Amino acid sequence: MDVPVLTIDGPSGAGKGTVSRAVARHLKWNYLDSGSIYRSLAIAALNEDVDLQDIERLTAIASTMKLEFHCENELQVFLNGKEITPLLGTETTGHAASVVAAHPEVRATLLQKQMDFQQLPGLVADGRDMGSVVFPDALYKVYLTASAEERGLRRYKQLIEKGIDANLDQITQEIEARDWRDTQRATAPLTIPSGAIEIDSSKMSIDQVIQRVLDLVQQG
Repeated sequence: MDVPVLTIDGPSGAGKGTVSRAVARHLKWNYLDSGSIYRSLAIAALNEDVDLQDIERLTAIASTMKLEFHCENELQVFLNGKEITPLLGTETTGHAASVVAAHPEVRATLLQKQMDFQQLPGLVADGRDMGSVVFPDALYKVYLTASAEERGLRRYKQLIEKGIDANLDQITQEIEARDWRDTQRATAPLTIPSGAIEIDSSKMSIDQVIQRVLDLVQQG
């Protein structure tokens, strides 16, 4: 039996995670946050003081690390039995994940890990190449985006709410730099997947985006 897949691709800060988790809970489908897979690898590499250009070491870690996702409410990620959720959203982790994700050998190693999430009753896959590379034959595809300024402002507000000092201009510049790296990389660049419905969330509430995606799936 074919397992339905909904892919939600898009740049960092567009709201993919929040929307994807809400949709997965509503549909009672499995959930894959590919960004957390790469961020988890980045955290493992940083913990072991591995050079982010050391492809051999990175692929070895990628092939052996054990990951668990729990998203009953908020996403919880466990790496080799230890929760690493608080580390996932840091700028250091995000930058390192973007660097390691640019290596074709690393992406190839993690590809099967991602594909294994396709199980009944269905899968919501959140990432930057879900609909273009990992699940190109997905039944439903969404490309969720927003302006760099809006994404930077969202990230700034998140950090301030957590009591973390932040600079809005610097955050926006980092987002723009990450976008450039992700769209220009040779392997699996960030792109709008063939057949995807594009949603610009710059002027939409999260609830509006969630409903738009649910309508797409429920209307078939």
